[in-house]
Amino acid sequence: MLRAADVTYELERVELLRDLFVWAYERSTQEYLAIKKDLSEPDPLRLRYRNVIRETIYMVVTQPEKDPLVIIKEVVSEKVDETDRVNVEALIIEELRRLYEGGLARYGLRLSELKHWKTEQSN
Repeated sequence: MLRAADVTYELERVELLRDLFVWAYERSTQEYLAIKKDLSEPDPLRLRYRNVIRETIYMVVTQPEKDPLVIIKEVVSEKVDETDRVNVEALIIEELRRLYEGGLARYGLRLSELKHWKTEQSN
């Protein structure tokens, strides 16, 4: 049984490989365009203040005895432009609500810190 590689080599017919390459390239391009269309643009506010958001979440979780809203307001008032403060505070609160075990590395947190913080918040 002859394989495509054998036919190409033995008969010196490179057009089969060229056709295969073109087909694979076109398919890859179509998949890329389909994926790109489904992606949304990143939130410019979240990008601009990503370090502030990370720091604040870390501070809130590692200091469970303090009121989270007080910590958020303090950090945001120091490091965020006045026009963006309300929106950044809302982003931080939303991130805290969605905080889960799989996302702890993003904030430099340990599972024990998250569990302790959640316990303190429920009291």
